[in-house]
Amino acid sequence: MELKQDILDRKDIELLVDRFYKIVQNDEVIGYLFNEVAKTNWNIHIPKMYDFWEVVLFGTGRFKGNPMQVHKELHRKSKMSETHFQHWIHLFNSTVDELFTGPNAEDVKYNATNIAKSLMCNIMFID
Repeated sequence: MELKQDILDRKDIELLVDRFYKIVQNDEVIGYLFNEVAKTNWNIHIPKMYDFWEVVLFGTGRFKGNPMQVHKELHRKSKMSETHFQHWIHLFNSTVDELFTGPNAEDVKYNATNIAKSLMCNIMFID
């Protein structure tokens, strides 16, 4: 049995993002938002998510984009609920826990939860 380590570098972020979005693509609750509604181009989205989480966790500054605007546009196409956001948080945190343990793993879960809640509040209650 392999012992889990912390998220230490971009390679670890890539492992996390790849595993997470494989789960999301097949998920019954939120998969349709990515596959049918957003029609996500995974070859573009996945590298952006590597950059995004690298910025969040390590402050490398490589991410370019406006997540709030992207999610507002998605919400206009198909209304998202608190259930969608809570499910995303659950899937993300479960994926982190499956792969990693340590301070950075806890930090990425904390940040992911806060980001998701911020998106939810700004999209559902302000827009």
